Amino acid sequence: MRKLLLPFFLILFISTSVLAQQTGTVRGRVTTSDGTIAEGVTVKLKGTEMGAVTNEDGEYQIRKVPAGNYTLVVSAVGLYPKEKQITVTKGNVISDFSLNENQSQLNDVQISTNKKKFKADKVSSSLRLQSPLIEVPQNIRIVTSQILADQMVFDVVDGLTRNVSGTVRGGHWDNQYANISTRGTTIPAFRNGMNMKMPWGPLADDAATIERVEFIKGPSGFMMANGEPGGIYNVVTKKPTGENHSSVNFSAGGYNLGRAAIDLDGKITKDGKLLYRLNVAAQSKGSFVKYNYNDKYVIAPVISYQIDSNTLITAEYTTQHVKALNLGNYTFSPNGYGEIAPGLLMGDPSLEPNRLADHNFTLYFTHKLNKDWKINAQAAYVKSGLVGTSVWVNSMTASGDVIRSYNISEELAINKAAQFSIQGEVRTGAVLHRVMGGLDMGNLKTWGDFSSSGTAPLASANDVPFNVYNPVYGIPFNRIPVFDRSRSIEQRSGSNQYATNLTYTGAYVQDELRFLEEKLRLTLAGRFTHAVSVGKTNAAQMSDNVFSPRIGLSYSVTNNTSVYTLYDQSFLPQAGTDYYGNAFKPVRGNNIEFGVKKDWFDGKWNTTAAVYQITKKNALTADLDNVDKAPFNWQIQTGEAKFKGFELDIVGEITEGLNVNLNYAYTDAKISKDANPLRLGTYVPNAVKHITNGWLSYRYKNQNSVFNGFGVSGGYQFQFGRVIGSNSRESNFADFIRYDAGVSYERGKMTLSVLVNNILDRRLLTAGSYTAVNAVQAAAGYVGYYAYIYEMPRNARVTLAYKFK
Repeated sequence: MRKLLLPFFLILFISTSVLAQQTGTVRGRVTTSDGTIAEGVTVKLKGTEMGAVTNEDGEYQIRKVPAGNYTLVVSAVGLYPKEKQITVTKGNVISDFSLNENQSQLNDVQISTNKKKFKADKVSSSLRLQSPLIEVPQNIRIVTSQILADQMVFDVVDGLTRNVSGTVRGGHWDNQYANISTRGTTIPAFRNGMNMKMPWGPLADDAATIERVEFIKGPSGFMMANGEPGGIYNVVTKKPTGENHSSVNFSAGGYNLGRAAIDLDGKITKDGKLLYRLNVAAQSKGSFVKYNYNDKYVIAPVISYQIDSNTLITAEYTTQHVKALNLGNYTFSPNGYGEIAPGLLMGDPSLEPNRLADHNFTLYFTHKLNKDWKINAQAAYVKSGLVGTSVWVNSMTASGDVIRSYNISEELAINKAAQFSIQGEVRTGAVLHRVMGGLDMGNLKTWGDFSSSGTAPLASANDVPFNVYNPVYGIPFNRIPVFDRSRSIEQRSGSNQYATNLTYTGAYVQDELRFLEEKLRLTLAGRFTHAVSVGKTNAAQMSDNVFSPRIGLSYSVTNNTSVYTLYDQSFLPQAGTDYYGNAFKPVRGNNIEFGVKKDWFDGKWNTTAAVYQITKKNALTADLDNVDKAPFNWQIQTGEAKFKGFELDIVGEITEGLNVNLNYAYTDAKISKDANPLRLGTYVPNAVKHITNGWLSYRYKNQNSVFNGFGVSGGYQFQFGRVIGSNSRESNFADFIRYDAGVSYERGKMTLSVLVNNILDRRLLTAGSYTAVNAVQAAAGYVGYYAYIYEMPRNARVTLAYKFK
């Protein structure tokens, strides 16, 4: 690693050896006359190109200002502008503002919705990084709520991944859980900076609650090393803003889709100290799979209270409930992937529906110690569960006759997490230190029951064998097995491998040292993690103490261009055991990365290119030697895998009204060490070699034209070189090619949008596996079979949205 970093470091130092002139920093806070924080206010030094925009705390900073006298101008739509004379010397100049509302401007001016519609310049406060994205030595991609609305995305599995290079998802459980992968590995779900990873959850976040989704590529050892080396994704939920951002949406579409969502954002008290945000959504959706349906509702209230100018407390509760007939949605056939057309239901309309629910309560506390330092604390409680049944193939003949197993599907997970952090900055001579550190703790308990409880194979309608080529439905009620649920899921799970208990405690610290007028930034960080997994035997017990270092280097070649390099590590405890009762070792990973970031045309759009190599040890994969041994789904640890790749992302407003999100990724993911020599050099299951996505959105703005407010949008998703299945021998998965397009019309506070997905109506597969038969099964006339999931065929959506402001 030293050989990689040292030449890069020396080149940057030599290129900036000329001493800089004396400069200072202009900083302050902007509020309105009633004390409300003024976010998004423009602060500029008159007669120069230097300026800043206030953040969510109403704060701004203009760095590297040459010594001299200036006029500071503060302005925003709906507020009377102010000017102030300041003198800049070496050090900090503090200048706060209180602005009065301009009511006539608020009534008459329509703010353009195209400004930075797809592009974000900073991560959310939940990630605790203080520097803008262009200066962070890591590839972090942000998916805004605006692009989700433009693509009519209703939850995180509904096309979200198309907006991030090298990111895909595998369909499973009827899209209830995300199963998102990037850089070749499945990545855990975070919510507001807290790890929500569960064996089967959490439920996919609904778009009604999402402010943005942040994808952190590579390990995140700087504060949350408990993650896959490929990265994490962090869902940032909507919070009260103190302004009227309320809206209501009605949507309809193919396969009996109906949806309504309302977002209420406002003040409870006139002084703006007590705020609320309430999001409610209800959705009813049919399916291209026969008889299947998926109904859900989401309720998400948030209350925040500004105790004083420096202290904010926020309480948030989100609950989501889903009812669906069938969760599997797999198609099975004996002769290859995609053999049978979309629509096959392996279950039956007479079976009981599945019910899923999430409850998430989070409490946040933020306090500013002074102008440079603040502390954050938060705690979360998440309860996620499923009560239902599942149908799977027990055996299949060459003619398509199937014996179906019928099992309980019941699971419960309780995730408790707490975090405390402190962050700020201090100067030592010419070096500015941006420091953060903290503690985080968590406990995850899970219970599951997926047994058949001794029931016979599922009966067929009219005593005719169920056949995948000619299915017959309608099982008599008295022939449907009834499961014994008299004992709690905790009791039933105690006797199988699905009962887990994992606890971790971590401490981390990071110092970003900023040299040479902050053009050169060296990041040094480390994390210590203690993790314990309770096992049913001594062999299954796991206790680990791990240190994960992080070294990053970033240099601003110009004000709009930076280059970076990074070395980082990750650590992920794993609950459970293999077939022989041995506890799984934690996943260990490290990442070496180089990249270039550039903002174009005053920051309107950005390009980021990165190359990386990730080494992942102790990854889980299917145990092919024990695949047919109850209770099935046994896993083993492969040893080591290497992931090498290149990523390119282009996002932002290219020209007035035209916003784009384009990306490409090449991923080479292969097993480098394994107990089975046949696996060496083979591709990691579910890897995709080439991924490229694009989305363009154009809105025409001309008050004098009849086309004013008319918009068009469209995009594509391509995946080539796909390796699918429970092992890498299954590499014959079809390419994924999809096109979407839509039109919209915006008039005042109202927008009408129409979108057609999968225009070419291609048979698109999102997941698959192959099950072989042994000699005994083959002698009995059974054959191996393929299982695969289709993405929805061509479908249309229409949305009518109204904004109250």
